[in-house]
Amino acid sequence: MESEVSYTAWTPEYFIANESACLAQLDAAGSPEWASIPLLNCAELAQLPDGSLVRFRGMLQDMQDPECYLERYGVRSKADGSLVRQQNGKYRDILVCNGATETVDNGAATEDSTFGERRSMFVVTIPGQNRWAEECERERNGAMRAVRPEEAQDGDGERSARVKRAHDDDDAMEVEPAEPGAVKKRPASDTTKGGSSSSTTGSVLSADYLLNSPIAERPGKACLVKLYSNYDDWTLNTVVEVVGFLSVDPALDGSGDCTGMDEFVDEVSEHQATHPPPSLIPRLHAVCVRKLSHTNPLLLAPRARDEEDAQDEATLTSVYKDLHNLFTQCLFGDRVAADYLLCHLVSSVYIRDEVESRGQFCLNLSNIPAEALPDYTRALYELLELLLPASHYLPMTLETMNTVQFVPKKDYTTNKLTSGLLQLAPHTHLVLDETRLQAGKLEAPGVEAVKHVAHLIKCQRLKYNFQFYQLDFHADVPVLVLSEGRSMLPSNCYLPIIPDLDAIGLIAETIKAGRHYIAPKLDAMRRFLTAARVREFDMKTLDPTVVQEDFVRMRTENDGAVTMDDLHALFVLARLLGLSRGRKSLQRDDWERAKELETERRKRMELFNKRKSEP
Repeated sequence: MESEVSYTAWTPEYFIANESACLAQLDAAGSPEWASIPLLNCAELAQLPDGSLVRFRGMLQDMQDPECYLERYGVRSKADGSLVRQQNGKYRDILVCNGATETVDNGAATEDSTFGERRSMFVVTIPGQNRWAEECERERNGAMRAVRPEEAQDGDGERSARVKRAHDDDDAMEVEPAEPGAVKKRPASDTTKGGSSSSTTGSVLSADYLLNSPIAERPGKACLVKLYSNYDDWTLNTVVEVVGFLSVDPALDGSGDCTGMDEFVDEVSEHQATHPPPSLIPRLHAVCVRKLSHTNPLLLAPRARDEEDAQDEATLTSVYKDLHNLFTQCLFGDRVAADYLLCHLVSSVYIRDEVESRGQFCLNLSNIPAEALPDYTRALYELLELLLPASHYLPMTLETMNTVQFVPKKDYTTNKLTSGLLQLAPHTHLVLDETRLQAGKLEAPGVEAVKHVAHLIKCQRLKYNFQFYQLDFHADVPVLVLSEGRSMLPSNCYLPIIPDLDAIGLIAETIKAGRHYIAPKLDAMRRFLTAARVREFDMKTLDPTVVQEDFVRMRTENDGAVTMDDLHALFVLARLLGLSRGRKSLQRDDWERAKELETERRKRMELFNKRKSEP
């Protein structure tokens, strides 16, 4: 390829003929043309012609079974059976031929046909993505460009081979699985958005079930990404950005493929689940897949990370002070609680092995004044929502704990992994409001839910329910628990808040004023928190003799009660304190501040334990 061709002019045939050069062009991450590729997350699907090059950004929610396809096939004349041409089938779902005069030679025994294998990833938009992040994505990627309008029609008299569908039947019934493994009948007049009725099958899965959003009340978009190589490079819950050729031909809708097969309910449901309407869930034939370390659109633009890293120390210090002052005021004047909350917001797993994970920092803030409830916890979350790209607030009511599906569960009727509330993308902050828990009975599902949340907090792993067995998958979900007393859930850090009595009655106005104060500084704060979390951090800059001497002294002062786990926890806290200040390496004052904070925290715990034991 002598010169780079604009992405908008690429076709599957062009990409195959120039694959090395095209991949090199895509690897140029700073290229402004990368941002010119339409982003499906923001675009209207109707504006994008079939076969155009697009992007999709989201979380890998499920993997489907491998499928066989015609990688290359012969197109023959109907008149005399002669070979007209060899046709490429890669990066397409529909076989291309002129149905009036040509036929596809798809026989396995002929030398004109070559079969290949591909695998589909079910990718959903980031669960819990906050409104400001969505608006930022639309602002940066919403402008649509003309993309090969000639591809919207069949060229040279060729027409794609299509399967006819029957759509009109007033007596049709739909079946919608109300829960994994269950089938619920309802009238066709209640068809959910994205569903289409079939003439005789009577089994159309609902759009909600097909989209499979982990957070049911916050649904997003989904896309079937078809991979042609490197299947094992991707694991569930990974955040990816995919570039590929769009496939939205209506013939891909599997709801009409099973006419007359009412007696085979399981087969019909599985076929529809794996062949959803492309108007609801488009296909994307991947040519490039990238793993993303974060979901902040402010730092995903070309050169945005370089500009962030180039910020001077004074700027970073100013943003840190603004954030610390904001949290101090919104936590009833408690500066220690502000330190711990900042550490929580920049935490992530940085070491993981088969036994344990290091770096997670689940925080339990307790002793929230009853006078400020019930409005305070929600107001605090809405403040955090302004700063974080993705988060979710969960009031831990009995109804929620007893009825919500928390972990993914395999539905063998449709061969689909139905998502659960805890299947979240890395760095999606989960805020659990335990102040909403009332007296009552926690049913068996609620008890299981508590166990799953506890397992996530302790191990940063999530047990997926395959009904006959369970499998652990890695997670990286920071959890903040807000409670009146100590939470029933475990935590890496339990801190009772000591409120300023004068601040309690004014807390609603304080949070409102804080939101107003940070309005012009929001983007800087959002960049700061994300950059701190993903920044490489050198832990070896601290003199090891200092740590050794402090560890010996702490064991002596506490009669040997301080363990190696306590030392590891202190290192994690010191690391987070350094990151929260915008630093790239551990400094002595981070270590000293970590010791001071832990000393203060233990004093508070002793004080509250003493109060609790008093008659």
